[in-house]
Amino acid sequence: MKIAVLGAGMVGRAIAEDLSTSFEVTSFDKNSGSLALLAQRAPSVKTEQANLSELASYNALLKPFELVVTAVPGFMGFGVLKQVIAAGKNVVDISFSPENTLQLDALAKENSVTAIVDCGVAPGMSNLVLGRYNEEMKVDNFECYVGGLPKIRKKPFEYKAPFSPVDVIEEYTRPARLVENGQMVTKAALTEIELMDFEGVGTLEAFNTDGLRSIIDTMKHIPNMKEKTLRYPGHCELIIALQRSGFFDKKRIAGKGIDISPLEYTSAILFKEWKLQPGEEEFTVMKIIVQGEQEGKRKTVEYALLDHYDVQSQTTSMARSTGYTCTAAVHLIAKKLFAATGVFPPEKVGSNKACFNHIIQYLKERKVNWEKREYA
Repeated sequence: MKIAVLGAGMVGRAIAEDLSTSFEVTSFDKNSGSLALLAQRAPSVKTEQANLSELASYNALLKPFELVVTAVPGFMGFGVLKQVIAAGKNVVDISFSPENTLQLDALAKENSVTAIVDCGVAPGMSNLVLGRYNEEMKVDNFECYVGGLPKIRKKPFEYKAPFSPVDVIEEYTRPARLVENGQMVTKAALTEIELMDFEGVGTLEAFNTDGLRSIIDTMKHIPNMKEKTLRYPGHCELIIALQRSGFFDKKRIAGKGIDISPLEYTSAILFKEWKLQPGEEEFTVMKIIVQGEQEGKRKTVEYALLDHYDVQSQTTSMARSTGYTCTAAVHLIAKKLFAATGVFPPEKVGSNKACFNHIIQYLKERKVNWEKREYA
């Protein structure tokens, strides 16, 4: 099977490398440096420089391929996904665009396309777990806590971005949607900060972000749902100070002959401050909590992950935990274990026990180990 991977960033490279052990893979990206690094790491992957924002070219670009993975920046994600579906290609998406990708369901059905979207770690694994236990329990509470953090803490931010700072800032500024007592409520991001202890990590701060995405629509029967982002304590206060001071404003300003938006300027600075250096160790910490009733008894299910940078393969934890969830879904489609047409968020895939178990086992084989606990 020939597979196209659109995007050769940190996660896109990990996806292409992993898929190249089973398929014929071609990676597309505008950045020649990213493609060169991928070619060095995985010589069997074909690389092709392309401007992926030129949406009119997709029919011709994708013609040789049977399946596509979209790993482009979030602001491009919806448009790219739409073109891939219109080209009649099965697709797994991790671009995490701010738009509602379920809007493309009719287009996917019209083109007989299987599209699995938001298929990373969060969103992704959190949805898969909820979808699985929603089949077995009457769920009344869902919580997800997740963060990617550097092993070595460096002031002032004590943070390194596993993806574009623009996407991180978008996460910090987009209003957070939660479900409380059966009603969707909207709260500012970076609010309701709480300290939480995680085994093997220590104390982290958790705060509201807009991470529920599709489950707000697909799991309307669950009265309480929230997702919070994790950082080292104190990070949130710094981000709030930048936000309130106007550093994230998009409106362009002029000064000394330069016309630029504060957001663009801030992103350029933070790119240097937050950029993960080659070989720099980081980790992903995550906890998923599903609570409800099963056979008339209270039940809580927890899935926990603490995954570290892989020194041997020099692959970041965020690339592993996100990318391998995506490639597991690619195998589901390739092996026709999941073949329904339409747009499917991971909770719809996870409702199928065989599909859920396949993904958990696939991750385990790559040493991304989810620890499960059940208690009353």
